[in-house]
Amino acid sequence: MRGADRQTAELFSYLSPEALVPPGHPLRRIRPLVNAALERLSAEFDAIYAEAGRPSIPPERLLRALLLQAFFSVRSERQLMEQLAYNMMFRWFVGLSMDAPIWDVTVFTKNRDRLLEGDIARKSLAEVLADPVIKPLLSDEHFSVDGTMIEAWASMKSFRPKDGSGAPPTPGCNGERDFHGEKRNNETHASTTDPDARLYRKANGQPAKLCHLGHVVMENRSGLVVAASLTPATGTAEREAAVAMVEALDGDQRITLGADKAYDTADFIAEMRRLRVTPHVAQNDTNRRSAIDGRTTRHPGYAVSLRKRKRIEEVFGWMKTAAGMRKTRHRGTARVGWMFTLTAAAYNLVRMPKLLGAAA
Repeated sequence: MRGADRQTAELFSYLSPEALVPPGHPLRRIRPLVNAALERLSAEFDAIYAEAGRPSIPPERLLRALLLQAFFSVRSERQLMEQLAYNMMFRWFVGLSMDAPIWDVTVFTKNRDRLLEGDIARKSLAEVLADPVIKPLLSDEHFSVDGTMIEAWASMKSFRPKDGSGAPPTPGCNGERDFHGEKRNNETHASTTDPDARLYRKANGQPAKLCHLGHVVMENRSGLVVAASLTPATGTAEREAAVAMVEALDGDQRITLGADKAYDTADFIAEMRRLRVTPHVAQNDTNRRSAIDGRTTRHPGYAVSLRKRKRIEEVFGWMKTAAGMRKTRHRGTARVGWMFTLTAAAYNLVRMPKLLGAAA
């Protein structure tokens, strides 16, 4: 007998959103780790919110929603709010009931920006790694560092002379702009839509783009990110960020740091040795003498570090493709850096269920 296609306008349900999540879904193992880290951040949340006034979006729910945005490659906060309206698994992870109203996207964005003041993204990354279940999986001796380009949300047409000269684009929503014969560089030009973005190219022969530089330090045992930062795109930014992140690492024992040829400079190697760091840097002996000599290359650990260092490309690959950080959706170094660091925490959370299963 054929069933009737009857439409039901309203329906009472006694199911919770959790009952609709598959028992073996990875989010079931990720959510307890997230909740434990957010609980340890409770004092930090208290410090950045006023004691009186209208209640804001709970910061715990806001951060869970932003993690979902990274986990599932949701393109924008507006689409994230749409997903929360009908996706029961998203509601369960964030902590919303079946009939809870969804936040206005503008309110959500303004509440997100408030968390920039407390550097919550960096502290979230640290608290995730501080979980008693995760901490034994981390190496405290062997690390790798690398940087990557994060394209800015700014058109090349917005890269105009700082003194206001130059021909404007032709009328229209996407007017043409003639760059022929115009010399453009970061000293004389800046983007009108994202002044923090800088013109940068990855290598000779590659196109120059408006971008930022993202940097991560990865521990080599489990391949988890232990530090992340974002800086303006300059020729020395990778090495300067590496020094700052290594200095901030916990512990005072000697460590090793794997890196690619871009870090093979005399100043960087000297700075690493001053910090009691053994620089396992790939030798750049193409056109000049390498700063890495036999004191480092003779040890078997040097070759091991170079092999482990390539795993950091998996980190950037996930952050750029799965989490959508190839071209940032935000403007300004502070906002982009905040989201970059939170995306690094999301990468760790994605890897942790697999690591915990292997350790069991």
